[in-house]
Formats: sequence, structure tokens, C-alpha cells
Amino acid sequence: MARIGASCPSWRSAGPCSCPCPWLRQRPAALGLALAVGLLLLLAAAAPRRWAAPPRAARRDERYLARMQELAATDTEDPALNYGVVVDCGSSGSRVFVYFWPPHNGNPHDLLDIRQMRDRSSRPVVKKIKPGISAAAAATPEHATPYLRPLLWFAAAHVPARKHKETPLYVLCTAGMRLLPERQQAAILEDLVRNVPLEFDFLFSKSHAEVISGKQEGVYAWIGINFVLGRFDHEDEEDAVVTVALGDQGESLVRKRTVGIMDMGGASLQIAYEVPDSGAFSSPQQEEAAKSLLAEFNLGCDVQHTGHVYRVYVNTFLGFGGNFARQRYEDLVLNQTYVHNRLHGQQTGLSPETPFLDPCLPVGLEDTVARGGQTLYVRGRGDWPACVELLQPLLAGPNSSQASLLGAYKAPIDFGNSEFYGFSEFFYCTEDVLRLGGHYSAPTFTSAAQEYCSQRWEVLTQRFRGGLYSAHADQHRLKYQCFKSAWMYEVLHQGFRFPLDYPSLHTAQLVYDREVQWTLGAILYKTRFLPLRYCRLAGGIAQGRVAGEEQESPQRVRVPRPPARGAAAQDPGSTPRHLNDFPPRRDLRQESVRQAHASWPRLSFVYNHYLFFACILVVALAIVLYLLRLRRIHRRQLRSAQLTLLWLDKVVVPPPGQGSGP
Repeated sequence: MARIGASCPSWRSAGPCSCPCPWLRQRPAALGLALAVGLLLLLAAAAPRRWAAPPRAARRDERYLARMQELAATDTEDPALNYGVVVDCGSSGSRVFVYFWPPHNGNPHDLLDIRQMRDRSSRPVVKKIKPGISAAAAATPEHATPYLRPLLWFAAAHVPARKHKETPLYVLCTAGMRLLPERQQAAILEDLVRNVPLEFDFLFSKSHAEVISGKQEGVYAWIGINFVLGRFDHEDEEDAVVTVALGDQGESLVRKRTVGIMDMGGASLQIAYEVPDSGAFSSPQQEEAAKSLLAEFNLGCDVQHTGHVYRVYVNTFLGFGGNFARQRYEDLVLNQTYVHNRLHGQQTGLSPETPFLDPCLPVGLEDTVARGGQTLYVRGRGDWPACVELLQPLLAGPNSSQASLLGAYKAPIDFGNSEFYGFSEFFYCTEDVLRLGGHYSAPTFTSAAQEYCSQRWEVLTQRFRGGLYSAHADQHRLKYQCFKSAWMYEVLHQGFRFPLDYPSLHTAQLVYDREVQWTLGAILYKTRFLPLRYCRLAGGIAQGRVAGEEQESPQRVRVPRPPARGAAAQDPGSTPRHLNDFPPRRDLRQESVRQAHASWPRLSFVYNHYLFFACILVVALAIVLYLLRLRRIHRRQLRSAQLTLLWLDKVVVPPPGQGSGP
């Protein structure tokens, strides 16, 4: 009799079963798959939190490491780095700054990571010469190139030679050149454009040499400070935000709050801050004044991206600097004293025995004021409140209402959601003598200023010799600290209308332990116009233009641009008067790869969610397919068992004792 070997297909099987059913053998695999799916779900649940935003401590560590890297020597052996050179031609001298940046990361929301170059000793690559170009080449414009030659040699020695042909050079002239007639300005710039390319291989065109306005200088300074502070990085939700109105369609954008800046020099005062809301104007005259004081520009690589569109109010007030204000104050005191003497028949200030008692000088300090052959003898009486009151007429300006700090148009400031930094005299007034630099508090500053003014001059000089003041303080600072502190107070709270309890003003000289120049903002703004490659992120070349303004073909240096840097492109003309948008460009590596994937979501929280849901879909599909396979196997085994049982029922089993043989 043939032996029949059958597995246990069902509970109907006769006889014992010595092995488990096949679907039972596959149960461990199913359990393992279930555990794997559960683990994937657990990791996926935790992943979005990790992808969404790193902890604040981690972000602080990243910022700290980035700042430490900025203080390290620049790796000139890195072939991926790009370089740029900016020459600041000021009134008293000229300085050259060398900057560098790695390739743009391809994210249209990010700006170039521009940093100041540092030599092998980790010192900033900066060189200064005197006098200013306006003094050295005003009468002889052909001396302009020899004048700048030491600065350009210095820059060429630090920028790798292989990078010279693609390194842009900008020669930007400020106040000293603005005082020259336009004919002399044009002659000096023409000499530079004609002769500099004959000696240096920098990327230098006619549009790279210009005399910038005070408005442009203020905007560049505003850009530089906010860039260093990280206020153009809109992905960090840790800092305060502001709602910005965009265009005329009622659109708005919530992004990181920028900082305003105030800078008081010796002759002028400047303020610049973002205006989130375009607002309404009370009169056509006010609207016309606002047009010349508001600059709207796009720092992004694509004009279609509005995340980096900024509207900035910039105004410069000539005659409102600390030293010039003191001269105006002395003129005011001299004229008022002589008028008072004529009306009352007195001799105040005409001799050391009958001096004019100046409330803006420390007690007992003796000085003289000489104007046009007249001499006024003064003696300090250290009355700070009286000094503040005496300075109020000076806010009206030296000449006309147009120069008035009180009458000039000032864009509204949201003092409840804003932040300002004060530089130069704002910092010197608070730190050099009073040692209150940093966070500004009006009550604390007022109390310290009154205490200083009320001290006798002998006591102050003794403290100075004892080293109780800043190392930057000198006799001139001690002498006029009382006046300048009162003037700063009036400018801030009467001129600009800052509340006395305003909590977000910081006076500073350095940002992150380094001096920030307006040249950083200038090269950051101008790198959009480099004729290297179009920015093709977000679908194609950005094609923004300024109405009524033309682009000019670049005047190339004698060495053509390397083919690897892209095809020839137009170079925009000089910086627009209102700093509007030109076709922005970026130096992007591996551009073809980025073009192919321009529509991809960036590697961010949203992209990670796409990946997460794709993984879940794949796992779910695998589970469904596995269950269907188990079902088919079970049905096939059930049919086989049923056929076996039917066959067994038809088999005739012989009675006991009967065999098949004899």
C-alpha cells in the first residue's frame, strides 16, 4: 500500500500533525514586519520636530561657530571661494576692503555669505592711505590711478592670482568727492576706468566707479549692520518679527524684524530704518518729500521673491554732528550775549573777570570763543538741564526749514516693535566718560550726565589722570562731554521723538567684536549685478527693471571672463538713485543641476514632510501586498486539503487480518 504523506491542512485532518501550518510558520515574519513598521512610525513621528527647527541652544551654537569662523584666516587655497574688492574714497582718506564668499547654496531665500577677508595672522585685510582722493587728484585727475595704486597692489597681493579676472572691484567715493564740481568728479572717475584695467586684472567696469549719494551710503550701512546681525535670515523664529506691507494689492509678509541705525559724526547726523507700512501722506508736499527719502529695493536673487524686499527711510542732516553743533551753539551764545550787552549796557563775556557762564561746560572750566575778530570769555557752570533747554533752538537747523530736524519728513516709527543701534557719537557720549555704552536707558543716562556736568573741572581732570575713563577719552572729550551728552539727548528725544522709556536702543562701536563698514552692505547689494551667471532659481532669469533707466554694456577688463563663469551678460549701469531693482544675478556653482531641479521644494520642513508621507505610503503598500499574499497562500492550501480529504474518502481500507498477499 502506498504511503500517503499529507500535512495538516485543517482541523478535519485525521491523525496527529507533526509540523505547524505554513501560515503559522510565516507569523514571525509578520510580527517582525509589524515591529519594523511601528519603529518607522515612531521615528517618523519624532522626525518632523527634529526637521522643523533645531533647539534654540543648537542655533546659538551654530551662530557662535559661524562667528568664530569669520575671525579665522581665510583659506585662499579653496578654489570655490569668490572675492570682491571695495575702495572707500572718503574725504580724509581712502581704504580698501577685501571680501570673500563661498558659492551660493541655491536657496532663493538666502543671501550670499559675504565675509571680510583675513590674512594668515587672522587680521582683517584693510589698508588706508591719506589724504582723500578729492584732495590728491582734484586739480590733476591723471593722478587718480597712481593715488589708488598702493591700495590696489595691496588687494591684489591678498586675492589669489587665479581669481583676479573674476574678482569685481568697486571704487565708491563719498562726501569729499561730492563737494567737487561734477566736471572734476567725471575726470577723476574717467582716469580710473581708463587706466586701472591696464595694470590690474580685476573685473572693473565704468559702473564700478561712482560717487555715491548720502542716501546710498546710509542704505549700505543699514544693509551691512542687519546682515551681520542675521536679520535677513527669515527662518529663525526665535527673534521678534514684523508685518510688512508689499505692493498695492494689500499683500503682507511676516518676517524677522530689522534694526534701525543712527550715526552722529562730527558734521552730520544720519538715520536709517525700515518702514514696514507704506502708509498715507497728509499732503502732496509730504508725499514728494517721502519719495526722496524712501528707498525700496530687493536683496534677493529673484525679483519675483518678495521675502527680501525692503523699504528703508534714510535721511542725512548736515550741521547736526557733534562738533558742528558745538560751533553753532557757540555762534548762538556769542550773538545773544552781545545783543544782551547792548540792550542792558553790560560787559558780560568781554573779559576774564566777567565771563559768560556756560551751562554746557563743567564747573570752573575757562574757555574762549573767537568769531570774526570778537572774543567771548566763558566759564563753565555745569547746569545740564539748562544746557538742554538752551540747545532746543539748534534743532531748527543752521540755514532753512529744509535742514530742520524738527520740520523734515520722518517716516513713522513703531516704538512698540522696533530696535535701533546708535554709532559714533551716540556710543562715545555714553561710553567714553559715562561708561554706559550698550543698552540705553534715558533716566540712567540723564542722571550720569547731570552728575558729570556738576563736577568741578579739577576733579574731572584728576579722574582722567587716574584712568577712570575709557582709553579713548581725551581732553577734548572731557571738555565737551557735558555739551555733547545734552545734544545727543535733544536729538534723540526731541528731534527723532524717541520716548523716554524706549527700551530697544543700543549704542555700539563694534558688532560681534568687529567694526562693520558700509562697504559690506555695498558689496552685498552689488553682487546681484555681477556678470557671472544669472540666478536661475525659482524658474528662469529674473527680469526686473527700473522704469526709464537703461543698462549699459560693461567695459571689460583686458582679460576676458573664463568660459567656466558663464556666457557674456549685460552689466547694469550705475546704482539707481532710488536703489530699485535691476536684473539680479548670483554666482552659482553647478547651475545646470539647480536648473533641472528649480521646481523642487527646498530641503526644509515641507520637503521632509513629503519624504515622511512617501515612506508611510510605501510601508502601507508593502503591508497590503503581504496580507494579500498570505490570503492567496491560505486559499491555495485550503483547496489542496479539501481535495486530499475527498481522495481519502474514496480509498477502500481492507478489514483487519486481510492482506494483499497469499
